[in-house]
Amino acid sequence: MIPHRVLASAVSFATQVALALACGAQTMPGTAGETLSGKHIVLADATRGHPTVLVAGFSREGGNGTGPWVQAVRADKALAGAAVYQVAMLEGAPGFIRGTIKNGMRKGMSAADQDQFVVLVQDEKLWRQFFEVTTDKEPYAALIDAKGKVLWHGHGPADRLEPLMKAAAK
Repeated sequence: MIPHRVLASAVSFATQVALALACGAQTMPGTAGETLSGKHIVLADATRGHPTVLVAGFSREGGNGTGPWVQAVRADKALAGAAVYQVAMLEGAPGFIRGTIKNGMRKGMSAADQDQFVVLVQDEKLWRQFFEVTTDKEPYAALIDAKGKVLWHGHGPADRLEPLMKAAAK
């Protein structure tokens, strides 16, 4: 008979391996969006061929945490070669106020940063699955390699989780 703690350890290890494999198997949705500068973009195409960090918000509260993530990633020399995109999911916002929301996001943002900020208004369910969203109140981040494989993903504040992303980039 197998001791309980040995069995529990084996199950825990198998679960961690399965989660790691699932993380690498995720496919980015091919949703068309628009940058805050007005350019049309499909993130799955724009990220192909180079490492990328996506930082997404699924609510105003979650979106407010994406800026510190972008700053942390851009300041980290280990992630210097990665393109960084902020993503705002506005599918749930009424169409008549989306323009107002986007104008608010643009305030104080440079033109270059507006080119890297993508607004999505469809396929929210697919993006929630991609980022494994469990709460709208936090920002989500994913590190993707040049082949489109998710190397790391998580949610929460950048100051706590960015070092984990950095470790996954090595």
